Amino acid sequence: MQHRIDTVTVNDDPMEVFMYLPDGDGPHPGIVLAMHIPVGHTGIENDTFTMKTAERYAENGFAVAVPFIFHWWPKSDDIQIKRDEFRDDWTKLDLQAGFDHLAAQDNVDGSRIGIVGHCWGGRVAWLGACHNPDLKACAVFYGGRVNQTMGPNTPPAIDLAGQMNCPVAGFFGNEDETPSPADVDEYEAALKAGGVPYVFHRYDNAGHAFQSFNSEDYYRHDISEDAWTKVCVFLNENLV
Repeated sequence: MQHRIDTVTVNDDPMEVFMYLPDGDGPHPGIVLAMHIPVGHTGIENDTFTMKTAERYAENGFAVAVPFIFHWWPKSDDIQIKRDEFRDDWTKLDLQAGFDHLAAQDNVDGSRIGIVGHCWGGRVAWLGACHNPDLKACAVFYGGRVNQTMGPNTPPAIDLAGQMNCPVAGFFGNEDETPSPADVDEYEAALKAGGVPYVFHRYDNAGHAFQSFNSEDYYRHDISEDAWTKVCVFLNENLV
């Protein structure tokens, strides 16, 4: 597996893209991995969960690009600033740039790329699938706030569900509060109304971030591994 950090430009602003490429000539299917909200004053390089998750996908044959969608703010800015000022119109540009960069790699098949995200990144993955018709699959892990507005003059991401051009897999804990089971019901209704193929997996005895192996409070090993198996099957079926 190859790992490197590339830099692309989005609206004249440099953005890091963390690349994890499988060994071999390929062409490999690809994943844009949407990072979750950074904890404290950090960049992707200190986000253990996102980096280890990208590595695991690459070890299973997927080329992975992780765009640093928080490049609009200094890394030293407080997390709350990034939460409060987060903008969907900026983020869709970041995701497209990450997609384009991944698709341009010599050992990647640009016609077989999906998007995956956890927590904040789960919402971002949903958003990306609404704006990029070339994505072939979208996996959302416990993404909250899909039914909320982020940024000026932008609708809630849930209102864009009908624009999705790919199937969606969702993974949710029934003890989660963001998204709550009622929120997940809203997500499901929006996908149904938009005619989007989907499959949701809802887990009892699991709350938010049940795949976060670095959190003793949230991690649920058996459920996490079940979800891992299911998402790999979903991606392999749709990135063929």
